[in-house]
Parts: sequence; structure tokens; C-alpha cells
Amino acid sequence: MKSAVETLNPTRVRLTVEVPFEELKDSLDAAYKKINQQVTVKGFRRGKIPARVIDQRFGRGAVLEEAVNDALPKFYTSAVNEAELNVLGQPEVDITELKDNELLAFTAEVDIRPALEIPDYSGIEVEVDAVEVSDEDVDKSVEQLRERFASTSVVERAAQDGDVVTVDLEAKVDGEVLADGIANGVSYTIGSGELLDGIDEAVKGLAAGGSATFTSELKGGSAQGKEAEVKVDVTEVKARELPELDDEFAQMASEFDTLDEVKADSRKRLERMKKFDQATQAQEKVLEALLGLIEVPIPEKLLEDEIRTRKHNLEHHQLGQMGLDLAKYLEIQGKTEEEFDAETKEQAEKGIKTQFVLDELVNKEKLNVSQEELTEHLMRRAQSSGMSPDQFAQAVVEGGQVPMLVGEVARGKALAVVVEAATVKDTKGEVVDLEDEDETEAAEAVVAEAEGADEQAEKSEG
Repeated sequence: MKSAVETLNPTRVRLTVEVPFEELKDSLDAAYKKINQQVTVKGFRRGKIPARVIDQRFGRGAVLEEAVNDALPKFYTSAVNEAELNVLGQPEVDITELKDNELLAFTAEVDIRPALEIPDYSGIEVEVDAVEVSDEDVDKSVEQLRERFASTSVVERAAQDGDVVTVDLEAKVDGEVLADGIANGVSYTIGSGELLDGIDEAVKGLAAGGSATFTSELKGGSAQGKEAEVKVDVTEVKARELPELDDEFAQMASEFDTLDEVKADSRKRLERMKKFDQATQAQEKVLEALLGLIEVPIPEKLLEDEIRTRKHNLEHHQLGQMGLDLAKYLEIQGKTEEEFDAETKEQAEKGIKTQFVLDELVNKEKLNVSQEELTEHLMRRAQSSGMSPDQFAQAVVEGGQVPMLVGEVARGKALAVVVEAATVKDTKGEVVDLEDEDETEAAEAVVAEAEGADEQAEKSEG
């Protein structure tokens, strides 16, 4: 076999392959054997028909076609390996010559990963938010804990903000009560925004036994998205009572003995969260800076496929789970379809560039992924997906997504290498020393988001 490579552009090549006929012998033998099993000829047992008889009865052309179909993938793969090409997607193959007992010649056009030169990235400098936890932040955190331990008691007065009311609801559209538009004994905290728009204004000022009517757009059910006239009957009003903020509360609500210890623990947790946010911000900004240093050509077909995949996953998985279609989603987001398409294209381009650049770094830095690192990453992805590690692992294996996860970890390690070499300062001008654990987890999360890997996982799980 002889092969040659012609570069059509930085992301596409044409392979020209010539195969002497003697190298087709195995495929020809396989073709005769396959046809032997599929046809019957009077006077011969199935599988025992001589080759010359098959040629006479069914034509040499049928045998050659079967042989070439068997041989092409093998010779194409050999040519790709010989040229050390990193191909993307399926090739467009054209048989240019087929002479019986002489020669098979074909061309194959295919997209390839572009050759990238990774520049010196040690000069990258980024600025991130400083980690600051104020007394107000701590007080807010403690207040949220206090809210969780609130008690309620029935009151004989009009409902007001913060009260818990029990209501019966009846929704009408065009004057007709909906079959699924009646709900009784619904518990609702005024001001929480967790039910229907307009209900807060309707029930405030009503005591038990009071009624009101308001209009609201339905968020679910058979008439989702339609304006409905909703009648609300208040059957009970309860006032929420918060516990006193003292040491007794600390002992009830936590493992600590004093309120001061609860506040100190809240401060530590808030600092830990803000440090992780800071690490994520650093990874994102360093990635942006790195991509800005490198010109990355993108294969047109690959970009089209990536855009199509992202739109499909959004429409059929993410939005489907929320009971929305694309039109409603765009309305909520306040975007036109043109703006959405442009945004999706930009995200797809960034995802492909991220993968190309970080994969090149993985090779350059000779980074490997250990079983332990893969397991830790799988556990984190399972947690974020709301699945158990076993369920997530099964979905990943069944969906053939293990290489995707390995790639995420490797690219996360590559990004962490760049971040370590970069200068990261906070808004106070102080150099930030990122913790290894935060850096690794944040890097993997940033890479997964850039590549839309969460959407890919949802697709495999769905």
C-alpha cells in the first residue's frame, strides 16, 4: 500500500491511497465466503460453491464490491496511522480506480485536529475577587439557620408577610374551571415566591375564611403559560416564631455549645465557599487568557455538529425536565432566536478550542489520569447530577462516556498547570495562593462547563 497526504486547510486533509491487488486477497477470500453463505446454487452444497461459479452466476463485480467494502476501512486506518493524523469524524471516501487483478485506488477527505503551538503561558496575570467575610455575611448565615428552626402557631388575625397560610385554590381559563386547576389545603409562606405570581398581594390582609381573586400565568399543568383567574380561600393563618439567638439556640441547632462558636463556624464555612468561588474565577480567567494567546482553527463540520448537539440537549433534556420548550425559554431569557444561535455558536467554539488547547497541553506536559483521580471526579459529577455514584457510573459506562470523563480530568489537570504558572492577584493586589483541592475541583468544573460536558452526561443518562 502507498499513501500520500495533501493538506487542504489547517483542519482538513486528503489522503490518496493505492493498494496492489495482492493485498486484497484476504478481503476477496472473505467476500467469496460471505456470498457462499448467502446464496444457493443447484448441484452445490451451501458454502461449497467454487469461486468461478460465483463469478459466473453472480458476477465478479459483486465480489469486488464486497471485498472493497471490507478492505477500505482497514487501508484507510493504516494510512491514517502511517501519517500520524489525529482525525475527527468520518471521512468522505471516493474510489478513483478499481482494476481487477491490478489496483485499488481511493481518496479520503477528513477533518483533523489542527497542529497547535502552545506559547509560554507563565506571563498570564489575572485578578480575582478578594476573600472577605463580613459580620453581616455571618449574621445572614446564622439568621438562615434560625429560620430553619422557626415554629408556627395559629393566629386569629389578617395574614401578613412571613405568615404561613393554608389555602384552597381554583383556577379558571376563559371562564372554565380547569380539570387540574383545583388544589386544597396548600401550605404557603407569604413572600416566598414559591407558588403563583400575585398570590402574596391577594392573601395579605385576609384572615381565615377570607377569599380573593387574582390573575396569574400558570407555571404548570394542562394550561401552562396561559393567564388564569385564580380564586384563593384562606382556611388558616399561622404566625412564624423564631427562636431567641442565644446559647440555648446554638445547642439546639448545632453541635456547638455557644452562639459565638456557631458564628465562628459560619465564618469558616463562608470563607471556604468564597475561596472555592475565587479558585473557580481564577480558572475561568486563566483559561480565557490562555485561549486568547493561541489561534485555534475549528473544523466547520465539527462546529456544526457541536452546535446541533448543544441545542438538542437543551431542548430535549434540560428544558424537557423543566416542562419548557425553546420558545418559552427564550421568552423567559429575553432573547431572540438569532441571539440564542449566536450565543450557542460562541459557546460551542469556546468548548472546541478549550478541548484542543488543553489536550495539546496534556500531551506536552505528559499528564496521566490515575484510577483514584478518575474515581474522585466521578463522585463529584454524580453528586452534581443528583445520582448515586453507582447509578452515575453505570450511566457513564453504558453511554460509552468513560473516555469523556478521563479527558475532563486530564484537561482539568492541564488547566491547573497553567494556573500554577500564572500570577493570580486579588482586588487588594495580594497574590492568591490557591489550595490544591479547590484548584483541582474548580479546574475540572470549569473545563466541563466550557465543553458542555454536563449536557453530554445528561444526554447519556437520558
